[in-house]
Amino acid sequence: MSLDAKGRIVLPARYRERLLEACASQLVVTIDTDQPCLLMYPLPEWESIEEKIEALPSFNPTTRRIQRLLIGHATEVEVDANGRVLLSPPLRDYARLGKKVVLIGQGKKFELWDEALWNERLDTWLDDNGDDDDMPAALAELTL
Repeated sequence: MSLDAKGRIVLPARYRERLLEACASQLVVTIDTDQPCLLMYPLPEWESIEEKIEALPSFNPTTRRIQRLLIGHATEVEVDANGRVLLSPPLRDYARLGKKVVLIGQGKKFELWDEALWNERLDTWLDDNGDDDDMPAALAELTL
C-alpha cells in the first residue's frame, strides 16, 4: 500500500463494504503505546474500548499514561467514496510512516505500519523463540 502526498491511504476493497455495514465507514485511528504503529478501529468497537479505558483508575501513573496516549491521539476518520482514509500529520509522524505502508488485520482492528519498519519487526519476532515464562496462561492453553 502507498501513503499519498496528502497523507491518505486507500483501504483494500475487500474491507470497504464490511466497514460500510459495520460502522458506516466511520473509523477511529490512534497510536499503539508499545510499537510505532497506528491502530484503526471501527467506531462502535472504539467506543467500547474507550469506555473501558476511561473506567480505569486515573490515579495509577501507568493507567493515566495509557489514557492520555490512546484517548488523546484518537482521531475519528471516515472512509471516503474512493476508499481513502486521511491520516493526520501527528499520527503519521508517531508511526514513522513513509510512502510504503502495511495494513495488518488484527481481528476487530487494523494495525498500520511503515513497510520497512514492519519487515524489520517481523524478522525480529520470527527469530525470537520467546520465553515461555512470559506467556500468559490463557495463551498457553490456546489450541490453534
